Amino acid sequence: MKVQARHILVESLATTVDIQNRIKAGESFNQLAQQYSSCGSKHRGGDLGEFGPGQMVKPFEDATFALPVGGLSEPVQTQFGYHIIQRTA
Repeated sequence: MKVQARHILVESLATTVDIQNRIKAGESFNQLAQQYSSCGSKHRGGDLGEFGPGQMVKPFEDATFALPVGGLSEPVQTQFGYHIIQRTA
């Protein structure tokens, strides 16, 4: 099984929660990714494309596969920082 997702990667939990709240309030995920994410995917609005099991770090993968399509994750911590993940397919 493969999924598609986009994410925003930041260093602090507080920033992650703030961005998550802004998305829930209707702000554009794409624009927030471009403004705040430290991942190179920010130029694509955080889009990571399609990936399958074993291609991402475990906490990120587990959170993504658990989301429904369109779902937004709670903050997910990995060795890279904190992520907000939205499953897109």
